[in-house]
Amino acid sequence: MPAVDNILFSRRRAERFAQLLDEANGGRRHHVRSRVDDELAPLVAVGQRIVAERPAVEVDPEFRTGLRAMLLATAEREGLGTPAAATADAGDQRATAGTRNSLLPAVTARRARARGAILIGVAAGAIAVSGISAASENAMPGDALYGMKRGTERAQLALASSDVSRGQLFLDFARTRLAEAAELRGDHAGFSAVLDDMDADTRQGVRLLTGAAVQRADAASLDAVNTFVAGQRRAVGDLLDGANRTDRERTRESLALLDAARERSDALRTALGCGLPAPVASDSLGPAPDTCPADR
Repeated sequence: MPAVDNILFSRRRAERFAQLLDEANGGRRHHVRSRVDDELAPLVAVGQRIVAERPAVEVDPEFRTGLRAMLLATAEREGLGTPAAATADAGDQRATAGTRNSLLPAVTARRARARGAILIGVAAGAIAVSGISAASENAMPGDALYGMKRGTERAQLALASSDVSRGQLFLDFARTRLAEAAELRGDHAGFSAVLDDMDADTRQGVRLLTGAAVQRADAASLDAVNTFVAGQRRAVGDLLDGANRTDRERTRESLALLDAARERSDALRTALGCGLPAPVASDSLGPAPDTCPADR
């Protein structure tokens, strides 16, 4: 039964890793030695470094609350923390199924401990990563933590629950790229690259929000587009001050994109107001509506 052996061995490795990590961080020593200790030693060392070298930043309280809720839900789903009496009753019922099933209570207990160890590891890792993410918030292109900053943005998108949430996140990222561009004036290659990313985020955000407006026949998400464009256009216009000719030309491209986004939002708002059917045509800014009959 090689498959079963591999599963049990993996669980034992997880349990042993949890023991070693606990010992390394000052927990109770188990006074046992396993043949996998040497293999797990590098992972234990990484765990110690995460604890010892985590950035001195505060974790967002909302992140802590969300992480706690996720862990509690996972623990409930996986059966962790089940009362002993319930476990015993379940074990008695399984024991009546035959000799082969008599091992299941012990296996289940080991599985619960292994899952518990994994949950603890995930929690510790998530909190440590969140600290690094907070430390990377002000990272600029070329900085060591800039990749972490962009990775955190991708994670936020992956966790977003709707197109409206994702669209608003993209617009937030466009604002972040603008702040980076302001710091890179004079470095044409870096400045232009960041504006490229900013425009890409703008298109993605506008496309998702205009699409949501059409899908829901509700102009509410268009308000987010208009608010974004109004503030972003003023800030992008500030980049023109003192800029050289090349950077001014590149900046004007971003201004033209913002103007097009506002025009698309206004056209969709008008189309929704006069009851036009959902547009068939679309482009990088989302649905492209026809004009209302009265405007033709």
